[in-house]
Amino acid sequence: MAIASQKTKRPGYKQTEVGVIPEDWNAELMDSVAKRGSGHTPDKQHPEYWDGDIKWISLKDSDRLDELYICDTAATITPAGIANSSAIMHAAGTVVLSRDAGVGKSAIMRDAMAVSQHFMAWLCGPRLDNHFLYYWLQSKKSEFERIAFGNTIKTIGLPYFKKLKIPLPPLHEQQMVAAALNAVGALISGLDQLIAKKRDIKTAAMQQLLTGKRRLPGFGRAKAGFKVKEIGAIPEEWEVKALGELGQFKNGINKDKEDFGHGFPFVNLLDVFGIPKVSSDIDFGLVNSSTAERKLYELRKGDVLFVRSSVKPDGVGLSTLVQEDLPDTVFSGFLIRYRDSGQLALEYKEHCFGETGFRGKLIAISTISANTNINQNALKGLQLAFPTDKREQKAIAAVLSDMDAYIAALESRRDKTRAIKQGMMQQLLTGKIRLV
Repeated sequence: MAIASQKTKRPGYKQTEVGVIPEDWNAELMDSVAKRGSGHTPDKQHPEYWDGDIKWISLKDSDRLDELYICDTAATITPAGIANSSAIMHAAGTVVLSRDAGVGKSAIMRDAMAVSQHFMAWLCGPRLDNHFLYYWLQSKKSEFERIAFGNTIKTIGLPYFKKLKIPLPPLHEQQMVAAALNAVGALISGLDQLIAKKRDIKTAAMQQLLTGKRRLPGFGRAKAGFKVKEIGAIPEEWEVKALGELGQFKNGINKDKEDFGHGFPFVNLLDVFGIPKVSSDIDFGLVNSSTAERKLYELRKGDVLFVRSSVKPDGVGLSTLVQEDLPDTVFSGFLIRYRDSGQLALEYKEHCFGETGFRGKLIAISTISANTNINQNALKGLQLAFPTDKREQKAIAAVLSDMDAYIAALESRRDKTRAIKQGMMQQLLTGKIRLV
């Protein structure tokens, strides 16, 4: 299907309340082409209203939106919940939009569902395709976020939706636009699934390679056996040592508010959270630090930074490898520096602290107060299995790094495809590019 050349602001186009659109398009009130509705929350004091067979979209479903279709919901209600509240059933194919927290998120109902009062719902009439409406709402998300108001929870009032207008092509063109965007969306979804699969494969490879359950070709004597240690069976040529035996820990520096914004480079928690490697390429903040402090809290190539405190348990103890010497740079008190004595290869350290079993033990020994925390003493006792031959360490790291590179390439391709889709939406949903 050929795409006609883009037209300029020119004959064949007109200025309307929704912007410049083709002359054979109309600017229509949404209420004139779709039936608008909303919903309600049944009384939670009545358990008989809840846990039924009716899917009920609420703010807890925010992560399920923006994926074209919504198929399941976090909560369900009963016919009694419908009968005794202002909630109503919306037909399959209805387009739903969050007007409160998560403002602007939308989806098409795969099945008949009810919604809470935090959502708008449109059942499209014969002149409006529901997929076209979904993509148009997606294209308006930044505007929805901009006009939302409120201190605690931002919301869009009902008067806005009563006056909302949509640029409306002929129905066959709506369907063609939606089909083109659906095709790109399917490609993105396929890439997401492939990325998830490759991540699972890498996780499994880490569990096998970093524990010695699987050996790479060229390593391990013929018929070499295993020895049983506290952490389980490991190859005979491997060792198990506590981190405190392998190196030393150092908590980061704490400074007053007025010390920040000037001085010398400062590695903060957010600079490394969830980032496997850190180098001078990162634009660090600044802190006023003395010569003595910069020596005490220095960062060298091969140092590992552990997250000391996290709001979520799975964030505590995440590690970041320092890829190069960082002169005159200090690190935050929310981090712990680990400097080993040289038995671990640089490449191996990038991966070994992220292995599922190691991470599980680390999280298990953390403490929970306002946040989840880990301290030096707990880290010192953690045991790590590793090959004594650094060549094997580097070979294991190379396999895992290749997997990381492949996943990163897939993510880059997906992100570029998302950008293409965004550009298509901007062009197709305004008629700047026509499919007819």
